[in-house]
Amino acid sequence: MLNARRWALGIEPITAPMPIHEYVCKACGRQFEHLLLPAAKTEPVCPACTSRDLERLMSGFAVSTLERTKANVKAARKEIAQSKDHRDKQVAEAEYAKHHAEDH
Repeated sequence: MLNARRWALGIEPITAPMPIHEYVCKACGRQFEHLLLPAAKTEPVCPACTSRDLERLMSGFAVSTLERTKANVKAARKEIAQSKDHRDKQVAEAEYAKHHAEDH
């Protein structure tokens, strides 16, 4: 739809890829992604500390398979189950159930 609008206005449709580059900030160590638009004249800055002292990282290919998705879900569930917040929530739910059962 964007290209149709650009065409109607007499503007060349966007056909160039808009690569997403990965960077690490040398000042604060934060890693982030930056969408480099074709017409952009500015260099990326760190979203955490606004430093321009950045190192561009090599990006990997985005490959998605059913097995990879299952492995990612399993890893995420394991990480959540081991988190302190999850354990605290389970304890709170158990206490609530115990007190609720005693009231009835």
